[in-house]
Amino acid sequence: MRSEVVVELDGRTLDRHKIESAVYRGAKVNVPEADLIRVRASRERIEKQLRDGKVIYGVNTGFGKLSDIEIEKEDIAKLQLNLLRADAVGVGDPLPTPIVRAMMVLRANALAKGFSGIKEDTLLLLVDMINKGVHPVVPSKGSVGASGDLAPLAHVAIVLIGEGKAEYEGEILSGAEALERAGLNPVSLEAKEGLALINGTQAMTGVGVVTLNEAERVGLAADMAACLTMEALQGIISAFDSELLAVRPHPEMEFVASRMRNWLEGSKRITHQGEVRMQDAYSIRCIPQVHGASWQAFNYVEERLKIEINSATDNPIILENGEIISGGHFHGQPIALAMDFLKVGAAEWANISERRTERLVNPQLSGLSPFLAMDPGLECGLMVPQYAAAALVSENKVLAHPASVDSIPTSANQEDHVSMGTIGSRQAREIVHNSARVIAIELICASQAIYLEKAENQIAPATRDYLEKVRKICPPLESDRAISDQMEALAQYILREDVLK
Repeated sequence: MRSEVVVELDGRTLDRHKIESAVYRGAKVNVPEADLIRVRASRERIEKQLRDGKVIYGVNTGFGKLSDIEIEKEDIAKLQLNLLRADAVGVGDPLPTPIVRAMMVLRANALAKGFSGIKEDTLLLLVDMINKGVHPVVPSKGSVGASGDLAPLAHVAIVLIGEGKAEYEGEILSGAEALERAGLNPVSLEAKEGLALINGTQAMTGVGVVTLNEAERVGLAADMAACLTMEALQGIISAFDSELLAVRPHPEMEFVASRMRNWLEGSKRITHQGEVRMQDAYSIRCIPQVHGASWQAFNYVEERLKIEINSATDNPIILENGEIISGGHFHGQPIALAMDFLKVGAAEWANISERRTERLVNPQLSGLSPFLAMDPGLECGLMVPQYAAAALVSENKVLAHPASVDSIPTSANQEDHVSMGTIGSRQAREIVHNSARVIAIELICASQAIYLEKAENQIAPATRDYLEKVRKICPPLESDRAISDQMEALAQYILREDVLK
């Protein structure tokens, strides 16, 4: 889908919503002229230092443990070329195109800040590749998340010089052919440019931004699924009282409760304390506390990514005063910890959702037809979708182990602490997708329970509207049928559509 929106890459104002416009909605990207002026000034600082005979890490020295080896002037360009070739060693399945686009947008935005010494035409080629749909093939594994996301970013950068592989208009081509078909010409790298292209956190951050946008939709769907389950089971709304929640004033608890009170407004299926029972089980009664805590995690991660999106993360950094200083901005620890936190928060949306699904299908807990079957015994109904939810929740528990607590030294112990942040980001996305599937199963079960209770006219207008969307993808079961494809389709709907915002 092509958008008329233009996303400006100025190194200061990019956010996750603008990235999504460029990644999924075809928005073009552009570096404003004022920022190109800063890019040119940064490039001139590098060239002046070289003319003055200064020794600069990664410009006229080797890399990592080899940083004390000076490079002859005539070999400086070859050094940058060698760097891309040596570092493009990723393995595993390629990252999805939206992730690659997010990486490219983020790297261009970081370079546009004017602290990296990139040539203007190199940056603009990266921008043109985004706008014309030249997408490097980037293997998903091979980054330790410090010294930058070297391997994945090298697979992006090597296409700029006409090497590597890229997807263009649905075909996988050599980098040179992909550029040619798009009407673009490769660049010749000069001092520092190879390092400027690959030394950063844009793989973990790219996965992180796309995942966070998906997680927001999953969290909202979890809140809605909880509403429909409450209506199916005649849940007690009293536990969501605003005055009650105010005595433990975590704001996210009230956000969840307020959202659910609004969505449940007008429902004839919701009960109050003592009308049907005194208390609900924790998976119903504690929704504000559990879902709210997951939204706390979401908010923390959003704040970390907001900063990282507009950060310069390479090394060395070329300051506006002309100094060129080697630091550690490439280290992924801030994002690694954040993405590990998102893993836990998203896993909990699924964890409690599966428990609500169990309450729906278990006749001893729900009072409904066993496993929500039309003809129990002859039919299994929705018995085994709960198994699938249980398997996904169990898988999430393994994936939620923090990647950031591990570190394996690299580069002959020069790089002796690494973040593993890209692993954490990939795991977070896997958990978010698994959680979407678990919540889809809860929605299908709640839909079936409401169907069996003939309660469609008793539920709230807001939940009825969403129920209709669920049933367009997975209608109620009149008898046993295979619903695997419909479960997955509903999960993808949750991940992609903003109908609850």
